[in-house]
Amino acid sequence: MADMLVKLYELPDLTPSLQKLQKVGVEVRRPLAPEKHVVIDWVKANFNQAWASECEVTFSNRPISSFIATENGAILGFSCYNATCKDFFGPTGVLESQRGRGIGQCLLLAALHALAHDGYAYAIIGGVGPVDFYIKACNATLIPNSSPGLYKGMLKL
Repeated sequence: MADMLVKLYELPDLTPSLQKLQKVGVEVRRPLAPEKHVVIDWVKANFNQAWASECEVTFSNRPISSFIATENGAILGFSCYNATCKDFFGPTGVLESQRGRGIGQCLLLAALHALAHDGYAYAIIGGVGPVDFYIKACNATLIPNSSPGLYKGMLKL
């Protein structure tokens, strides 16, 4: 899977995505430190251990460099940045039953706007799965010859 590049100085506005979700009772926010175990366990249960490990790193950053989407106290999705590498977006995931509601796009934009706020002009989306989603959501472009990139030789059980 290739990496993608995002121009952070040309991001879509985050406000409409946040407002759309708020109207239907979905909140997108940074998790709190005492929620770490809940978030990490949720990522592990719904996605995989590798993503849970990356997400765990975000709780060591200040501010915490991840976002969650919640509804009625339940997690629907998450996004991370500055986890495996500085200026990298990911991992991110939304429950399959919740996809199509704009949650993934909002989580993506929240993290990318946070990177822009931190002073970055560009962000890297590492090991991209849904290329078309990222092109549409934030005008990301594929980085030539970037597969397997950083993840080459990664240890596996």
